[in-house]
Amino acid sequence: MPSIQSARILILATHGYERSELRVPLDQLTARGAKVSIASLTKEPIKSWDEKNWGDTVAVDLTLEEVSINDFDALVIPGGQINPDLLRKEQKAVDLVKTFVNSGKPVAAICHGPWLLVEAGAVKGRKVTSYDSIRTDLINAGADWRDEAVVTDQGIVTSRNPGDLDAFVAKIVEEVEEGRHERRAA
Repeated sequence: MPSIQSARILILATHGYERSELRVPLDQLTARGAKVSIASLTKEPIKSWDEKNWGDTVAVDLTLEEVSINDFDALVIPGGQINPDLLRKEQKAVDLVKTFVNSGKPVAAICHGPWLLVEAGAVKGRKVTSYDSIRTDLINAGADWRDEAVVTDQGIVTSRNPGDLDAFVAKIVEEVEEGRHERRAA
């Protein structure tokens, strides 16, 4: 069980991530001592969506091909409509999520981020939450959807929206410090 001060966290994102849903976990986890890396489809900086328009960019540390799950203790998937929709069409991104789920390491997704959990086959029979507009997608994939700020099921952490970010990050810290979770494979 790593302490958050020695944890290595991977954020999976591409263009159109909801700015706060990447920045707040990045900043709060880093402030607690975690080493946080960002993986994307290419090494080019990725542009955020900030409420109603394009926002700033963030540097990418690794491409999906460069990621080794052994180098990380947890995976975080920010939302926004664009980011997870683009990533769920990329088999390498879906495979990375499946690998994390199957490893038992914590996986955290917020807002529309759970779309990647659906593609990875990781929500069937699990309690989850999400942005309300994708509730039916999760239910149709077999999830037990809840309207709660944060829902955790065997180390899979889901959250609804930017208003839940503090609770979301606190639960990520808790799950990382608990270590691996026994769960069925995705």
